[in-house]
Amino acid sequence: MFGVRQLGRSNRQRRLTHSLSPAYDVVCIPKTFVSCWKLSTLSHSRQLFDETPQQGLSRNNHLLFEFSRNDQNQEALNLFLGLWRSGSPTDGSSLSCVLKVCGCLLDGIVGKQVHCHCTKCGYVEDVSVGTSLVDMYMKTESVEDGERVFNEMSVKNVVSWTSLLAGYKHNGLNEQALKLFSRMQLEGINPNPFTFAAVLGGLAADGAVEKGIQVHTMVIKSGLDSTIFVGNSLVNMYSKSLMVSDAKAVFDSMESRNAVSWNSMIAGFMTNGLDLEAFEIFYRMRLEGVMLTQTVFATVIKLCANIKEMSFAKQLHCQVIKNGSDFYLNIKTALMVAYSKCSEIDDAFKLFCMMHGVQNVVSWTAIISGYLQNGRTDRAVNLFCQMRREGVRPNHFTYSSILTANTAVSPSQIHALVVKSNYENSSSVGTALSDSYIKIGNANEAAKIFELIDEKDIVAWSAMLSGYAQTGNIEGAVKIFLQLAREGVEPNEFTFSSVLNACAAPTASVEQGKQLHASSIKSGFSNALCVSSALVTMYAKRGNIENANEVFQRQVERDLVSWNSMISGYAQHGCGEKSLKIFEKMRSRNFELDGITFIGVISACTHAGLVNEGQRYFEMMVKDYHIVPTMEHYSCMVDLYSRAGMLEKAMDLINKMPFPAGATIWRTVLAACRVHLNVELGELAAEKLISLQPQDSAAYVLLSNIYATSGNWKKRAEVRKLMDVKKVKKEAGYSWIEIKNKTFSFMAGDLSHPQSDRIYLKLEELSIRLKDAGYYPDTKYVLHDVEEEHKEVILSQHSERLAIAFGLIATPPGTPIQIVKNLRVCGDCHTVIKLISKIEGRDIVIRDSNRFHHFKGGSCSCGDYW
Repeated sequence: MFGVRQLGRSNRQRRLTHSLSPAYDVVCIPKTFVSCWKLSTLSHSRQLFDETPQQGLSRNNHLLFEFSRNDQNQEALNLFLGLWRSGSPTDGSSLSCVLKVCGCLLDGIVGKQVHCHCTKCGYVEDVSVGTSLVDMYMKTESVEDGERVFNEMSVKNVVSWTSLLAGYKHNGLNEQALKLFSRMQLEGINPNPFTFAAVLGGLAADGAVEKGIQVHTMVIKSGLDSTIFVGNSLVNMYSKSLMVSDAKAVFDSMESRNAVSWNSMIAGFMTNGLDLEAFEIFYRMRLEGVMLTQTVFATVIKLCANIKEMSFAKQLHCQVIKNGSDFYLNIKTALMVAYSKCSEIDDAFKLFCMMHGVQNVVSWTAIISGYLQNGRTDRAVNLFCQMRREGVRPNHFTYSSILTANTAVSPSQIHALVVKSNYENSSSVGTALSDSYIKIGNANEAAKIFELIDEKDIVAWSAMLSGYAQTGNIEGAVKIFLQLAREGVEPNEFTFSSVLNACAAPTASVEQGKQLHASSIKSGFSNALCVSSALVTMYAKRGNIENANEVFQRQVERDLVSWNSMISGYAQHGCGEKSLKIFEKMRSRNFELDGITFIGVISACTHAGLVNEGQRYFEMMVKDYHIVPTMEHYSCMVDLYSRAGMLEKAMDLINKMPFPAGATIWRTVLAACRVHLNVELGELAAEKLISLQPQDSAAYVLLSNIYATSGNWKKRAEVRKLMDVKKVKKEAGYSWIEIKNKTFSFMAGDLSHPQSDRIYLKLEELSIRLKDAGYYPDTKYVLHDVEEEHKEVILSQHSERLAIAFGLIATPPGTPIQIVKNLRVCGDCHTVIKLISKIEGRDIVIRDSNRFHHFKGGSCSCGDYW
């Protein structure tokens, strides 16, 4: 069989068989060499064996076991093949050992041939041989063959059961492993330490900590809790289950520890984000004089990478070289990652080049990711192409990394490679691919890829949900959230954060956001920083600044998003003083400020008419915080001056800007010219805006309104004609109101609603009561050349009034009403809504294109300044 039948065997295995020396034909070592054997190294033992002409079975087995114990599996296999060719005798021990060697080498072909030899020689009934066969088949991923051998064994011991159980764990079949463990107990087989270690490893991988605690209890009852590798498995299980304090308790209670114990505890702290505690354990380890293994080196170097501790990583690098561990690929790769994360990408590349000839997909992926993290996208893409040219197949980590370079590579090109490599159904690759399509605005393709993912994890669900939220598809985001809940997937804090951010959009359902808030409380994620910050943003943007403040005040810790959301929220709601108080509180805590913070602060000054304060904060941003003003900052300052009627000052600032003014700035100036009736400057602003955005209707409409207000109907007609020639369509005014989780939209003079008759009856009733309250229509806001009476009718049928009338008849008395409008509320409607809030006893919140207006008891939060 061996060396004779070679069909189906690899060239490597043929070379191994044919290269065996005739020196293996001897079978006995003289007794004079026995003492020498015990004292000599393994390599010297081999020399004695080669030089000795005779050797017995026990001596053959002894040498075979020595090779196996010292991890020289290839030597052990060569020796066995030589013994077989020479006709030297073998027994169950020989065959059991070589089967284990085949398992370690993942050599299923030779393993099956040995199995045939065992069957012919009648050794399959030997329990040690049967156990080794199970072990070999499970390690070579031939699970069904391993199960069949196990089931055919007439005699099984605890080692046999443990081999199958460990095999299930090795192949990721943790559920089968747990079932086998239960069956083992039912059949009265007492687990040994290796059994417990295997089952605890499977439970750690599945995150089944409750069952893990039960197994821990069994370990204690069995008196095996003092066994080192059982303790190591317990530390690993608790760490992976985010119960690091329990892992530490097990670690501290261990009577003796090895390097694996220390490494498990360091890795456990690192996994749970407790990097400093991990360093403390490493320090204790060094004090106790535990020898550093390659695994410990790799873990601690990764720890340095996490916290960007470059100086200590370099010290470890020196220690690695001194210890002679620098040839290990995992250590070199860990060092590469550490240098990359600490922005020492050139040094990382030098390490990569030193690995020439032994570079594998892991090292290639590490250097590609390093260049991406350091913003050198083109270099990363070039390395990816070089990797493929050199015949190294990218894995799912490689594809996931390169897909983040979406500015330098086409998602469709990488998609084609992914399909060819059969990674399209991979969760990590599918998620990255879906995200890259989202970033280029192709949500449909992203959704198709998402559906193809075989096992969608929470990261995949969250990424798709976030993608919908970013593209403004609120319905799609909420639908994905509800779908994952139906499929039994537990949302995490990032899922809630994404869906809550989607609900912050103006067209999102207010009640939907509240329901999601309730769900986050039930799931225990409402206090997570990213969730609470998203809640502050959502409530602020959806008109409930009080709830936003409540969430903000309850936050145990706050990030920049929380502070900025609260500052901007108060600004948008016209609470300028409160916004500035939050800002000063933020400054007093020495919190890092950014450009967005100052956009919120200057906006607060803008909405409150605090011109001097706005100027002071702008200067503070530049001089004290050294933040370079962006177009958004200048736009805020122009808005600050323009609203206050300081149009000359606004133009001075525009002329001093280091870059040309954008469309937003000219639109701001044009809107101010409409309010303050500055025709000349309005014409200039309109001209600039039309040159930048010729199809934007705002420029034409605002200019025509300026002409209409000034009574220049001829010029107004010319602007309207120009719109027709250029086929520019005026944006229609809409108002939305949400009643019982359903959103209703209205246009001016709308008759499409099923309850239109009741709505107009309510408007007539309000008209009478408004006049009794002293209201007189301000028809200057009707920019049509029609009779006064007709102007009054037009005013009374503005979309926001229809929405409010519907809200009044569709909700119980006293219920607050919230309206969203896509255009600016006109002055006459503003006056009317103040009066309605008083005569109807309702709080009314309107979000128009500029800000929030809170109407209550006949007054508005804007103080008539908007």
